[in-house]
Amino acid sequence: MRTNVFLSSLALSSSLTEAAKLRGRQDVVTVTHTVIEAPATPTPYAYDWAAGATKDVPIHNSCNATERALLRRGLSDAIKLAEHAKDHVLRFGNSSEFYAKYFGSAPTAEVIGWYDKIVNGDKSGIWFRCDDIDGNCHQDGWGGHWRGENATQETVICPLSYTTRQPIEGLCGFGYQVATGELNFYFGSDLIHRLLHIPSIGEGVAEHYADSYADCLELAVSDPELAVRNSHTLQYFALDVYAYDIALPGEGCTGRTPEEASDEDSSPEPTATTETAPSTTQTGGTECHTHADGEEHCV
Repeated sequence: MRTNVFLSSLALSSSLTEAAKLRGRQDVVTVTHTVIEAPATPTPYAYDWAAGATKDVPIHNSCNATERALLRRGLSDAIKLAEHAKDHVLRFGNSSEFYAKYFGSAPTAEVIGWYDKIVNGDKSGIWFRCDDIDGNCHQDGWGGHWRGENATQETVICPLSYTTRQPIEGLCGFGYQVATGELNFYFGSDLIHRLLHIPSIGEGVAEHYADSYADCLELAVSDPELAVRNSHTLQYFALDVYAYDIALPGEGCTGRTPEEASDEDSSPEPTATTETAPSTTQTGGTECHTHADGEEHCV
């Protein structure tokens, strides 16, 4: 009996010893597993050719809310006039009577290009401001001016513009006729002129080569290559085709200069009653601005 107990105790002791050794071996075993992450794939660079471009004309923070709203509307009118002028040339080319009248035998590409630059050209760096920074707005008849050498990409719009310029919806209204009306009577056509003064748009090429309606028509005959670069011709054409195609379709409001009227009309016979023809509305005062070379130009 004692022998069995002894053997049982010995077996139990041996089992406990083996278990302890096994537990010890398990405690000291350390498994190290190193995970190497794959390098992050860099995001491919997406080239954006139009990055940084400015579609709309920037308005300076010197303009208050009212000035900003009126100026934004005027610029929108300028875009409408320029865009339709471009579309008219694209549709009819130099077969258009209007095109032949204003640009003579000149190719159409340059005309299309000037209008397209106004509509779609990059406006980065341009500022239209309202703070009279150069002190010119106090002068009689000044509705605004290009800043020239002071800041070639900037234009000042004076208070006179906000009180006298009409919206494009009124084209052919107020007794207005293209041949006798002022180019700055409508805000949109006035701003076409101002945009062409900016070097990034007019490139120093779209300039003053003829001023009056009659002079612009003469330039189309005598020098078509200059006619397509004449800022006033580009204004007259835009107004005339918008009036004929959009404002009063098929009729327009070209009108006639006094010289044309006297040449075409014979003296009327005396009658018992006569009617007075409505007079063409004009803008108040002559507007002037200064060019980069110091020359003052008034229209």
